[in-house]
Amino acid sequence: MSVVQISNLTKRFGKFTALDGVNMDVNQGEVFGFIGPNGSGKSTTIRVLLGILKATEGDVKIFGKDAWSDAVDIHKRIAYVPGDVNLWPNLTGGEVIDLFAKLHGGHKTNKRDELIQRFDLDPTKKCRTYSKGNRQKVALVAAFSSDADLYILDEPTSGLDPLMEQVFQQYVLEAKQQGKSVLLSSHILSEVEKLCDRVGIIRQGKIIESGSLKELRHLTRTHLLVETKQPMTGLHEFEGVYDLVEQEQGISFQVDTEKLDPVIQHVSQFGIVKLESAPPTLEDVFMRYYAKKEDPGAGGAS
Repeated sequence: MSVVQISNLTKRFGKFTALDGVNMDVNQGEVFGFIGPNGSGKSTTIRVLLGILKATEGDVKIFGKDAWSDAVDIHKRIAYVPGDVNLWPNLTGGEVIDLFAKLHGGHKTNKRDELIQRFDLDPTKKCRTYSKGNRQKVALVAAFSSDADLYILDEPTSGLDPLMEQVFQQYVLEAKQQGKSVLLSSHILSEVEKLCDRVGIIRQGKIIESGSLKELRHLTRTHLLVETKQPMTGLHEFEGVYDLVEQEQGISFQVDTEKLDPVIQHVSQFGIVKLESAPPTLEDVFMRYYAKKEDPGAGGAS
């Protein structure tokens, strides 16, 4: 069951097209990773989902309701954490958390207190004294202590130290186990890889790839380091083999994952002494697209 359904979403600002026919869905009980560099259209998509911007064309639904016309009803069931949290300077962190709770119809005090402790937040301090990381903590505590059905997280760990990132990841997985849905936009690819069931990669306002990590890994190359008893020949003739480099400990190269079987069969003829393999990562998929130069004159809405 799809909690978020985006069909042919287009958003124009004057003559500039920020989003161009975006199609995306987030299912119940899954964590969906939404990745792309600054200017690719991630935040514009999220603003449309939140009902802050109206789509120029296309259909955007959350819980089966229109993201623009039914925004008030939708917001009762979602929690949102931006990448740069602005808070009321004269309120304490605890007061802000409680205010957000009232807007959501209340929260469980024990859950709130547990989150404050786990995120190592002092809720008695005024928000004007908080660092960026502590402002993020306030927003995360408020979000995870609410009984939301959908969490929209836009660079939520910006400013957090690695220990707090781990705490964040635990609560995302807990929300998933409870059947909640999470849309996670992040620059931290290791975080996306660890948490997400599926990912969508956006570039210049278009979704260029989407699917499970397993489905996307066919686009990547496995890194191999091979040492053989006899000198290895003929590898350069294989389709899908790249970056052959002779090293002291053997020959290192990359091979398209779908071409791996014939390459290994060929290598085995020379008597394998050592074989090291590094599996493809989400970063490999990502860099395959973003290592390319952007189109001349292309800009973007973040």
